[in-house]
Amino acid sequence: MRLSALGDITHTLPVLRTLQARWPSTSITWIIGKTEYELVKNIDGVEFIIFDKSRGSGAYFDLRCQLKGRRFDILLDMQLSIRASIASLFIPARVKLGFDKKRAKDLQWLFTNHKIKPSSTRQHVVDSFLEFPKYFGLEPVMEWNLPVVSTARNALFHNLPDDKEFAVINPCAMAKSRDWRDWSSEGYAAVADYLAGQRGMTVVLTGGPSRREKNVADTILSLCQEKPVNLVGNTSIPELVAVLDMARLVIAPDTGPAHIANAVGTPVIGLYASTNPERAGPYRFRKYWVNRYPEALETWHQTSVSDAAWGKRVQHAEGMALITPEEVINMADKLLSDTAL
Repeated sequence: MRLSALGDITHTLPVLRTLQARWPSTSITWIIGKTEYELVKNIDGVEFIIFDKSRGSGAYFDLRCQLKGRRFDILLDMQLSIRASIASLFIPARVKLGFDKKRAKDLQWLFTNHKIKPSSTRQHVVDSFLEFPKYFGLEPVMEWNLPVVSTARNALFHNLPDDKEFAVINPCAMAKSRDWRDWSSEGYAAVADYLAGQRGMTVVLTGGPSRREKNVADTILSLCQEKPVNLVGNTSIPELVAVLDMARLVIAPDTGPAHIANAVGTPVIGLYASTNPERAGPYRFRKYWVNRYPEALETWHQTSVSDAAWGKRVQHAEGMALITPEEVINMADKLLSDTAL
């Protein structure tokens, strides 16, 4: 069971691939959120059961009905929330494996009868999830293999350049009114102009349909000399996956699309000052993180990464301003050079 969110769903994929590789005869059921299901529904060999939190208490009734008369050998309870813990009560399983007590937020440890035994609690989220199959002695398989749907790819052809490489900028971390993880529109515009003017690339903006995300995209467009293609609010989740898969590179803060790009193997420049990339950066592209998190911790919390609580956030309006356009441009040059065909 992992219900949300999009980024964490991609972090779960190596666990799934480990189970499929090491226990090939095992039947796998994934209990997942309604929106997140759209990301992974085309994965072969998995039964999906949707837990629709928008139905309130009705979601638990639906889950109980879908699982009536069924039993499971093992529940991997990989969601730290009281909602998920209550849902686990309706999942009949002999072994209910959850997080170690130190990380079992929202009293999850009360709802499980087995706990993972991590080598460290200061892990990347992907590595913390892989402690679940490790509990059973399974060697991790570091593969994501997120399917890209051909119909979604075909639906995008009229919006994307067919004659040159393109870069994706996904500027917003979340749809809410303010997120400390966001970088500046001015910074994104400067990088977009460089990629278009100096590297000859088309720049594509992606994001969700919220008013804030659309406003940010409009601001970036107004600041750019060469206008990016604006797909913000105009892609389904399968189409977003396809865009990220076709891109030459992706630039984003700590947000789901950065991890989706990681899952399809597209190089990502992750922008970090508010959150620790060692915990939540694009896993396969560590060398391209722009990481000002240590400076942000020192500036606003007078502490170091080694001394701060793992997962500590810097929620300050000027935190992401520590990142300069020159740093991101230099990293883009490095990435394009490293990955040149």
